[in-house]
Amino acid sequence: MFNFDTAKYTTMNIYDLIVDDKEKIYLDDVLLDDENLIQIQQLIKEYQFIDELSHYNLPVNNKILLHGYSGCGKTTTAKAIAQEIGKPILILNLSNIVSSRIGETSQNIRMLFDKATREKAILFLDEFDQIGKARGNDDKDVGEMRRLVNTVIQLIDYLPQNSILIAATNHPHILDVALLRRFQLKIDFKLPSSTLLDQYYDKIMSNLPTDIKDIDRKYSISFAEAKDYALTLAKSKLIAKLERAKKLETNGE
Repeated sequence: MFNFDTAKYTTMNIYDLIVDDKEKIYLDDVLLDDENLIQIQQLIKEYQFIDELSHYNLPVNNKILLHGYSGCGKTTTAKAIAQEIGKPILILNLSNIVSSRIGETSQNIRMLFDKATREKAILFLDEFDQIGKARGNDDKDVGEMRRLVNTVIQLIDYLPQNSILIAATNHPHILDVALLRRFQLKIDFKLPSSTLLDQYYDKIMSNLPTDIKDIDRKYSISFAEAKDYALTLAKSKLIAKLERAKKLETNGE
């Protein structure tokens, strides 16, 4: 059974948990490997030519699963897709709404899908495995989880073409197989290559003095880990530099 304190959420409007993110991110701002970039460019082009595709009864893909390592750009990619397509995006971390009473979770999920449908928006559900776990993984939860997963499957099946579902998970292996089949695109986010990480290091430290941004770079880590590592080192070097300057100034006096 989910261990979750529902008291503070039972009276909360579920829409209050949607992240209000006004940051504009374009596809050029996202560092992607070649395979993922090609798939996402194709998706964006489908929406640019949606009328022409519809003329030939060719449906656009509107159910996308982003999976793989944490901190490798899934959320940033979802924002870029929304910006390039020109749709509003509703961002929600599902760990914030999963309730010990599955019926409440199902109702909350329905409300989110309804809102995305009304607004013809992109619904971005992070930590999707919170509601999509394979039915039967836990004997105590099998009945409740089956009903929740069935609800999600139905909502996905009836999602209109003018709305988009983007789900993200770090654990695709625990998702229900029937649920996985609903996604037309499944994009794997691997740890970035050394080349991509070098581009990322250059980008996040571009405004720093040369002596500060000259650090030993780490590889085989995520973008998020690289950012924390690089900026921590940069701050340490800058503080040491300022302390030396202050000491010299004091001694000069």
